[in-house]
Amino acid sequence: MTLPALERAYAKVNLCLFLGPPRADGRHELLTLFDSLTLADELSVTAAPSGDRVVCAGVPGRNLVADAVAALRAAGWDPPGLCVAIEKRIPVAAGMGGGSADAAAVLRLAPRLAPVDPGAVARIAAGLGADVPAQVDPGPSIGTGAGDVLLPLPGLPPYGVLVLPQPSPLPTAAVYREADRLGLARTSDELAALRDELTSVVADRLPDAWIVNDLQPAAVSLAPVIEDALQAARDAGADRALVCGSGPTVIGLYRGEDGPDRATAAAHSLQASFPRATVAAPVGRGVLDPMPNE
Repeated sequence: MTLPALERAYAKVNLCLFLGPPRADGRHELLTLFDSLTLADELSVTAAPSGDRVVCAGVPGRNLVADAVAALRAAGWDPPGLCVAIEKRIPVAAGMGGGSADAAAVLRLAPRLAPVDPGAVARIAAGLGADVPAQVDPGPSIGTGAGDVLLPLPGLPPYGVLVLPQPSPLPTAAVYREADRLGLARTSDELAALRDELTSVVADRLPDAWIVNDLQPAAVSLAPVIEDALQAARDAGADRALVCGSGPTVIGLYRGEDGPDRATAAAHSLQASFPRATVAAPVGRGVLDPMPNE
């Protein structure tokens, strides 16, 4: 592949998230159903003779993309120096995996820029964070372990998503600490039983009882304004409303073939109260939309 190269970084949504006990490594056991959404950042990769750099306007500090590039270099990946410019569309620090999506997009793009061991890519993805592996290969997956042990699924019934970003970010670590303080974790045995049930349930449909986020009470405890957004999504006709990941973003799910249209109508109706309201739909398993080089 010649430069410049373009790649989309797809937001993730946790359609369910069951919280287990803390692990020895400081993470928590999780059972979650991921999916990838059309809401996406865009990465533009160009040559940088002076060396690798990452540009992400409005997002200060080190970016996971820089860590991904450095790890690829350490694994023997050796294209010329690169500049990765990120156009952010996924809300930042919002529970939608934006930083992880950007890193995953670079890992997905890497083999098209220079040879790299696929096993190294998988190891790098796991080392960058629990959300990254699921986003290297966008589409629905059941995640166990810390969310990084994946069972890819062929697809899910159609749905649309109303996305209601909140004004202030919510650090993931703080949400997990609050979840521990509130005693929200399930036992390992309960998580194992839920895993077996979830695998069979999603083959047909995802009932309301399974659209659950165990971290939601912790996120609402730290940011009570989230409850207003949840109620707004319900009032706008969402089949289910829940916090996305660790929050604070709120999503409304609109299921069925007309789900995307209903989500779009809801976003329009809420623009006055939530000016950043937007909509998204599932990307689909194995249906990547490569961006043409410019």
